[in-house]
Amino acid sequence: MGLTFVEGIVFGVKGKKRVVQFLVDSGATYTLIPKTVWEYLGLKPKKALTFVLADGTSITRQVSECKIRILGEEGHTPIILGEAEDEPLLGSVTLEILGLVLDPFKRELRPMQIRLA
Repeated sequence: MGLTFVEGIVFGVKGKKRVVQFLVDSGATYTLIPKTVWEYLGLKPKKALTFVLADGTSITRQVSECKIRILGEEGHTPIILGEAEDEPLLGSVTLEILGLVLDPFKRELRPMQIRLA
């Protein structure tokens, strides 16, 4: 299995937006953008959450929300306000909000089959 990247547009306040190259991480709960991006967009922290990393360590980051567009799908999503050195990640909550799923064999995003029951 390889890495999958996708380009998205993150929208901030006062019409600001930024194109971001995300690593698709279906094991991550929330999407993360680095400090330079969220500061430019004017996003403000709403609350602090503690996250467990793949190696078992914990970190605390501020969380906000914003509009995001990926592959023509658009929605509002929680977003981790990362540090300057953090890489952009596209997490599972945002994927579900946008109705997208990662195909691990083709290493691409595709529309998810949405079930009612």
